[in-house]
Amino acid sequence: MQRARLSRYGLLSVTGDDAREFLHAQLTNDIRNLPADRAALAGWCSAKGRLLASFLVIPAPQGFLLQLARDLAAPVAKRLAMFVLRSKAKVADESERWAQDGLWDMDGPAEVSWNGSIGTVRVGERRYLQLGPLEEMKAASTAREEEWTLQEIRAGRPFITAATQDQFVPQMVNLEKLGAVDFQKGCYPGQEIVARAQYRGQVKRRMVQMRAPAGSDLRPGQAFEGGVVVDRAGDELLAVMPI
Repeated sequence: MQRARLSRYGLLSVTGDDAREFLHAQLTNDIRNLPADRAALAGWCSAKGRLLASFLVIPAPQGFLLQLARDLAAPVAKRLAMFVLRSKAKVADESERWAQDGLWDMDGPAEVSWNGSIGTVRVGERRYLQLGPLEEMKAASTAREEEWTLQEIRAGRPFITAATQDQFVPQMVNLEKLGAVDFQKGCYPGQEIVARAQYRGQVKRRMVQMRAPAGSDLRPGQAFEGGVVVDRAGDELLAVMPI
């Protein structure tokens, strides 16, 4: 088994009696019917249907945890909290208090399991995310974080950061193909634009996996060959390119 401490991820908690309904009304995926032992990918969009964040939504004993880019955690927590209004829900940035490790080449629980305050979440074939309070996550890393990032790229999982925020509708980064968009769930911010893009064939750019041009130093958010870099590890990257 390999383990890497993941520094590029942040973590939000959403708690309270209305946490599930609040998230259901905000995100692209069906959170209302998300089982307690399943995690789900989801996007959070602006009114114009552009992604403000990409989340891994994890049911937790006290509500939900949202994994997202570390550089978006504080501003997204603040902006998301503005929509709570009268709901009995609280949004908090837990990025400094919680640690997250990527584990791979291991056999673990089926989907989501909790051992006290430490959760283990299946995110791919023999790949797991483990997260918990910083003081309880003591296991030493045996691999580099870039190795985990490379596996995420090969799995085609988009990662929206501050450099790519508010640039893509969900379909541009293939979220609907990853089961992160539910077209039957009803309203959420940007829903009409996301649906129109789906049913009227208005998506002219798509995310693809590719090799970085030799000698390039491309980073997320940079434009090249008519496209935009979404994520990179080594000489492999994900980029949104013209179809």
